[in-house]
Amino acid sequence: MPPATYDGVETRLLDDDLVNFRVQMTGVATRDDVDAYARCAAAQYALIRGFGFARHVRTNVQEQGGVWVGDAVYTISPALPRGLQTLDAEVVAAACADQGIPTV
Repeated sequence: MPPATYDGVETRLLDDDLVNFRVQMTGVATRDDVDAYARCAAAQYALIRGFGFARHVRTNVQEQGGVWVGDAVYTISPALPRGLQTLDAEVVAAACADQGIPTV
């Protein structure tokens, strides 16, 4: 299988702290690759907006003809949000850079 390619991120602000990320990839090994791409986008977006944290709300992943699309929603916040699927944006963005996963 060819290496994964990251084909872009679209962001859409749904509310003051609710953001939709649409990511597209090819050469994906598993759904986890798409989830990671969306998570990296969310972490960097939170930092760009001056927030330190994000919380995963949902991710839908579809594959058609080798093209994978992730449709993810995250909340962003200045303080650690309640919930189990929270991200420290700085830590996640640094890990993404180490793994070669692009961000916004």
